[in-house]
Amino acid sequence: MSKGKVVLAYSGGLDTSVILKWLQDQGYEVICFIADVGQTDDFEAARVKALSLGATKVYVENLRKEFVTDFIFPAVKVNAIYESRYLLGTSLARPCIARRQIQIAIAEDAQFVSHGATGKGNDQVRFELTFYALAPHIQVIAPWRDDAFIESFKGRSDLLAYAREKGIAMPSGDKPPYSMDDNLMHISYESGDLEDPATAPREAIYTKTDPRESWPDTPETVRIEFRDGTPVNVTSETTKESHSDPLDLYLFLNEVAKRHGIGRVDIVENRFVGIKSRGVYETPGATILRCAHIDIEGVAMDREVMRLRDMLSPKFSELVYNGFWFAPEMDFLLAAVDKSQELIDGWVDVVCFKSNCMAVARHSPTSLYSADLSSMENVDGYQPSDAGGFIRINAVRLKAHRKILLATDRERLANAGPIGTTYAAVLESDKVDAKEKK
Repeated sequence: MSKGKVVLAYSGGLDTSVILKWLQDQGYEVICFIADVGQTDDFEAARVKALSLGATKVYVENLRKEFVTDFIFPAVKVNAIYESRYLLGTSLARPCIARRQIQIAIAEDAQFVSHGATGKGNDQVRFELTFYALAPHIQVIAPWRDDAFIESFKGRSDLLAYAREKGIAMPSGDKPPYSMDDNLMHISYESGDLEDPATAPREAIYTKTDPRESWPDTPETVRIEFRDGTPVNVTSETTKESHSDPLDLYLFLNEVAKRHGIGRVDIVENRFVGIKSRGVYETPGATILRCAHIDIEGVAMDREVMRLRDMLSPKFSELVYNGFWFAPEMDFLLAAVDKSQELIDGWVDVVCFKSNCMAVARHSPTSLYSADLSSMENVDGYQPSDAGGFIRINAVRLKAHRKILLATDRERLANAGPIGTTYAAVLESDKVDAKEKK
């Protein structure tokens, strides 16, 4: 008797194929779900393989456009970046994939969902927090945390032996040297020789950016247009090619960034589960978009709104990285970010050249920039003499602090550490100046 239906996130690789058969051995009816988020996989071959292994149904879902509109673009609007380096390519894809997996589970009246994420990584957290947030009733089967599964499959040799026994087609050739996650936003490389942070990645590792020797010697300028902080059009000033469809726009920026080598990052980051991890990433198109979006905000966003939004950005990035896309605090942040973007309209020209991108021109119909106020020659509407009062007001607390220091015992300052010692030296100088004046 079947234990029930389980929807398995399936890639067609060795691990998820073994998991498919193992779930069947445990008495489950397995429905496979293959998510196309822009990775370079043979989805038809994976579908056929899953059916041949006994899956009762296989869903192959093209999620590329919703990945761009529902996840990447909101992250661009908040200038999301994790630990100042990582643009969250894997982190943003996971809630997109898991959301569709839950939708399928509900449509199929499945009681269980399953995935092949390891027990040490972030992905298990991202998948499962999304599962539970969207379907509190769902039950999760995580084989790589299951004692019986781990006991049976201690390493790759055990997986291969089981695959031979069950008639699972095994991967041909050598095992890839790295653990990789690929989607239309980025690709990541981990493990192998990259586990040594002192080892530089080989040039041959990169797939979403062209080799250094092929980067053009001529810069390319792209104009990116925004409406309410969302990219709505891109045009190459060099080739005149233009795109307004969100997916086409994004893929075109990937192409531009690829040929100019833009978007490479090599970091050691902190995983949510408490482990440091070294990763090499390529995030081509998003790197250009981030550059342009930050720039258009410079002319169109109010200063105090920007300061508040910039306080929210690290928290947004942390929530995405840790798997809390479908959490109430994320709903709050997204609403606040959308409000901050209501007047972020206009275009930015970005020059792409030799792994770099730089905004060089911009225009906004909602610009807060005034050439008259900024000009050194024109003072209409702003009197330089007004700055005196502004400075005096801001100096009030500084003067008060200084007077306290002058009245403070030198010995107590000296015991306050390096800062106190510095102040003590200044006080001594003040005393000398005072004696000289007398």
